[in-house]
Amino acid sequence: MAAMYIIAIAWLYVTTLMALTETSLVAGVLSFALYGVAPTALLLWLFGRRARRHQKPPETEGTKELEADR
Repeated sequence: MAAMYIIAIAWLYVTTLMALTETSLVAGVLSFALYGVAPTALLLWLFGRRARRHQKPPETEGTKELEADR
């Protein structure tokens, strides 16, 4: 899981440098948003689904009371 974040940070670094070399501010912001933030957010969301699916659901007060009664 940590390797995924390292890759995402590296990709954002690369796209930041790409955006800095653009000729105008608008082009730089759009490059960073479309090449960096949007794909990174999508991939982190898609690959993070597996980790979220395997997490234990949070215990609520009702389930704690039921287990205490047993």
